[in-house]
Amino acid sequence: MTELTLYVDANYDSPWAMSAFVALEEKQLPYELATKVLSKKETFGPGYGARTRKVPALRRGDFWLAESMAITEYLAESFPFPKHPRLYPENLEERATCREVQLYLRTDFLPLRAERPTSTIWFSRTTVKLTPAAVEAAARLVEFVEPLLAHGRPTLFESWCIADADLALMLQRLNLNGDPLPSKLKAYAEANWQRPSVAKWNALPRGPVPL
Repeated sequence: MTELTLYVDANYDSPWAMSAFVALEEKQLPYELATKVLSKKETFGPGYGARTRKVPALRRGDFWLAESMAITEYLAESFPFPKHPRLYPENLEERATCREVQLYLRTDFLPLRAERPTSTIWFSRTTVKLTPAAVEAAARLVEFVEPLLAHGRPTLFESWCIADADLALMLQRLNLNGDPLPSKLKAYAEANWQRPSVAKWNALPRGPVPL
């Protein structure tokens, strides 16, 4: 039995579950992947110890931790470099920016997330046009990201960080559904989508419709 268990939604549809999954893969840690059917309220059943009753949740022995950023930061600190690859940059300003990107994606852009949900990434695309509110959110996203990617690299900084996975997913909401995206942002999103840890999440078996 492995030390770590990651609990995610049964249809592998949560962007934040993906973030925690990618973190474990990037840290090259052995772990078990367990699923919960959210529509059946399985996270409220006996034996599920996450205080939030949410996924993703990480279990390490008797210790439970939910919320994706808490999980990725815990993994970064519990399994540090150089024995394990980094999730966050060594440079303090870059590390702070990495967290800024993560938090901004989790707390803003609600119209965009609502109209381009992850079901349009992993199940079926949409041809429905964005509402003005979502167009405005997409414009703010591009305005925020373009200076960070002006260098043209496939990563925010010299080396990959966990925010690259989160940001690529947000951009893929637009890119995969045919919404306009500047070429540098499109190339960045597609490059990160091919990263082995992200590709492994994308390859997980999913049913024909979300559960």
